[in-house]
Amino acid sequence: MGGIFFESSTGASHTEDFFVDDGGKDNKKKKRRSRRSKQNCTLSACSSASEICTDESRLLGDDSSSNHVVSSGHNQQEIECNVDLGSMPEVHLNKQVADENLKIRPSVSNVIHEEPDTVGPILIARPVDNHARRKVYPPHLSAEAVSKGLEEGGLLSAIFHVNAHNSLEAYCKIDGVQNDVLISGMMAQNRAIEGDTVSIVIDPPSLWPRMKGSNEIPNNPNSLQLQQALVQIGCDNACSSSNMVIQDNGAVQENGPVSCGDGFTDNGLSRDVYESMNTLEKLCTLVSLLPSKRPTGRVVAVMEKSPRRDNVVGFLSVKQWIYSRENKRRKSRKNKHQADVDDGIFLIPNDPKLTKMMVCVENLPGSVRKFLEAGDLTIESFLVAAKIVDWADESYIPEASVIQIFGRGSDIDAQIAAILFEHAIDASEFSSEALSLVPQIPHEELQSRRDLRNSCIFTIDPATASDLDDALSVERLPNGVFRVGVHIADVSYFVLPDTPLDSDAQSRSTSVYLLQRKLSMLPPLLSDNLASLNPGVDRLAFSIVWDIDSAGVILDRWIGRTVIHSSCKLSYEHAQEIIDGAFDAKNTKLYGQFEWCDVIKSVKSLHEVSKVLKENRFRSGALSLESPKIGFLFDEEGLPYDTVVTGRKDSNFLVEELMLLANKTAAEVITRAYPSCALLRRHPEPNARKLLEFEAFCGKHGLKLDTSSSVHMHNSLEQIREELKNDSSLFGILMSYAARPMQLASYFCSGDLKHNNGEWCHYSLAVPLYTHFTSPLRRYSDIVVHRTLAAVLDAEDNFRKARRRSRKKLTEREVVNGFLTGLRVCEEEVESVEAREALGVAAKKYGVFCAESLSVVAAHCNEKKLSSRRVKDAIDRLYMWALLKRKKILYSEARVLGIGPKFMSIYISKLAIEKRIYYDEVEGLKAEWLVATSSLLLNHSIHKRPNRKGSPSKFRPIDETAMIVSPIDLEIEKTNNLEPSVFPLTLHLLSTIPVALHAIGGDDGPLDIVARLYVSSYFH
Repeated sequence: MGGIFFESSTGASHTEDFFVDDGGKDNKKKKRRSRRSKQNCTLSACSSASEICTDESRLLGDDSSSNHVVSSGHNQQEIECNVDLGSMPEVHLNKQVADENLKIRPSVSNVIHEEPDTVGPILIARPVDNHARRKVYPPHLSAEAVSKGLEEGGLLSAIFHVNAHNSLEAYCKIDGVQNDVLISGMMAQNRAIEGDTVSIVIDPPSLWPRMKGSNEIPNNPNSLQLQQALVQIGCDNACSSSNMVIQDNGAVQENGPVSCGDGFTDNGLSRDVYESMNTLEKLCTLVSLLPSKRPTGRVVAVMEKSPRRDNVVGFLSVKQWIYSRENKRRKSRKNKHQADVDDGIFLIPNDPKLTKMMVCVENLPGSVRKFLEAGDLTIESFLVAAKIVDWADESYIPEASVIQIFGRGSDIDAQIAAILFEHAIDASEFSSEALSLVPQIPHEELQSRRDLRNSCIFTIDPATASDLDDALSVERLPNGVFRVGVHIADVSYFVLPDTPLDSDAQSRSTSVYLLQRKLSMLPPLLSDNLASLNPGVDRLAFSIVWDIDSAGVILDRWIGRTVIHSSCKLSYEHAQEIIDGAFDAKNTKLYGQFEWCDVIKSVKSLHEVSKVLKENRFRSGALSLESPKIGFLFDEEGLPYDTVVTGRKDSNFLVEELMLLANKTAAEVITRAYPSCALLRRHPEPNARKLLEFEAFCGKHGLKLDTSSSVHMHNSLEQIREELKNDSSLFGILMSYAARPMQLASYFCSGDLKHNNGEWCHYSLAVPLYTHFTSPLRRYSDIVVHRTLAAVLDAEDNFRKARRRSRKKLTEREVVNGFLTGLRVCEEEVESVEAREALGVAAKKYGVFCAESLSVVAAHCNEKKLSSRRVKDAIDRLYMWALLKRKKILYSEARVLGIGPKFMSIYISKLAIEKRIYYDEVEGLKAEWLVATSSLLLNHSIHKRPNRKGSPSKFRPIDETAMIVSPIDLEIEKTNNLEPSVFPLTLHLLSTIPVALHAIGGDDGPLDIVARLYVSSYFH
């Protein structure tokens, strides 16, 4: 049932035109087919699976359906329709404003492209017998062939990602390779889904396209000779199939090695060395030799299916099915036989990275079938959950199964439920078994810990926070040194290994914040009560205490398990008021023996220390991409009514610096003790291609940016900040774009990567070792680190006892600071047999994961952390949509970020979002590119464009591009302070223009915010 064909259900009194791709030839043939005969009322006579009777751009939700493709093999050539902007450059910014005219189409033979028709629905999905159809896609390699290819180096594995603006363009990031690999077209993507782990082969370098923002190979004036040499020596196909050919049946055939001709040594690499490389090494070499080219490849197997396949959210498209059923019923009454209505219907996913899907009606839930039987189109306004059940190589699109209905798309609660489902967030209640395993705190436990209840300790958190992970303290010693303490909730005492509570926490992995509520990783009994560092009660903690001098140098440190008593709960606003000298303690409660003067003195001392630590950190190479955030103001019903721009202040940075220092310290200790099974966090270097685009963008506007290292990039951005001090809007845009080349930080097991290659490093923090230790109430990774640290402390204690039993003298360092947790360490002691034995025993006692298990845990934490981040972004977009829906229309200024042949990209600082405005093929709008001034001229045209008789207009109405108002109406209303622009409108990069924004979707499709030009004209 995986295959489908598309059945026409229009009336029988008109004709249609079809553009047929005749198997890869460059000529197009136009046919006319009469539908007057009842025998020709369907398209089911397609003779092969490749004869999918529809335009591919419709199946994918592509808006560039005016382009037609003539394909020949793997590399496609696109025939573009003429537009008014033919003389415009391809792009003026980056990937986000790529020219959509250059989308590469899949090389599916005999694809019939049908023009839109004005009479009724045209096509419906219908399941067919796969046995009668030929394959649409190349077969995937067998698991054995993939394993062999990966082992021998002929294949590479990577995570498959799709461009949200163009689903025909995907990419794979391969560890160790500077640039990601482009996977262009559905045939090259070969049924891979966003998030799949795929096996790919690399195309020959001669097929690699030039990267945007790159005009020539840097530092190599002989680039043409280099490329000619690469082809001559055989490197041109060494990456993809130098010794491996993939046959039609999926088998792998071995070939002899590719010979390299003379002259390769002229480029700095010997022929023998190159021939001995595997595919990854060759790819890295070629990328470094051809930095202006972007490598391309194709998928040959899906090794691990993405969880996204089981979490699809979208809308059902049933109009065509209902139209077809009624048509068949009319025919059946005439012919007096029962009509077969068991056809398929389309599922349109909300995520633009996913293709349309076919759902069999017979597999729909009963509630959905009731709507269909009644002919009720309101089912199209309901959000549904689905999963992909199959995508056979005979099927042009995947087959899906509907699981549940969330509710109407305009309902906020239904949207939130759909978001949580789509990202596999567990919102269920905690089991009674898990809750029953929360241990009590015996008196002996308090006595075994260092007692810090007589220290002035307090928390600084958001005002609404209820899960308090961290507390701070500071004491100024007689010699002027600051003794700074970071005290973290000792969650690992309550969440014991291999218990239902631990399994639940590991499965959820992180707390998820939904702006107005949270989904806790731990039961509220723990996260908000017993383990939370609430003021006025005794709490268990993991403490790190440093002695820090006035220059920010750490002189000594101590790490241990403690019992603390927080004096007060300060918000960031309270702490900022203390720093600014404007604190009013009337509405804040203080507990214990300390006075407000003690707390105020401590906050000011910590602020002084944090400033020095921050300066030292950036001097050492750290990078900051700080930019303002958008916050929402909610009414009593929980709906947003306005936005506010929020930014971090000194109180935020105070806490951040101390948390960074604690995380860095924990990483050093656990790696020293368990070098092969420590859970660390790394941040790779930025994406080279995107960094090049950003650097080119800055250069076009006279802004000097040095991206050679993180410290140089930070200094460059600070210099640009000073240059643009009078244009904060533009600097905010630059900071937003500066974050795009950055790759995601991730957890990893120390035994999986090589430390000496710099693979453990954290790029933006510029530190060799880093982990997460400071938020165990909301991150499972921190619990893992706490257990490892507890094992280190236990091993130190056992080591001391063993030394005493053997009557060996303990050094002062071993007695006071510990040979593993202290600042200065003797490697001989760490590597001694006694130390290793003590660490091994402690690892078993505290449930420290072995390297293999830790790798799995790290991968799961990465997945859940990314899902949590995506949920937050989706919730922000949801409330932004709800706000605009409430306001009807929002007028705002926007900056032009990029101009292309079809659309411009704009940035709305008020909402911190980027949108597109399309101006090609717009009725009543003329667009002209002015080469002399590198600007775009938009003008109102009163002349209607001619259309072929009987054919629908392919031009969109001008109201979709511009909100045009009469000057007379403006004088009457005066409800908006923003002045509209007027035609003719001249635009160039970074122009400021007025726009009108409004919300669309909800009951009639995915949520979106549309931006239009805001223009005044007497002629509209």
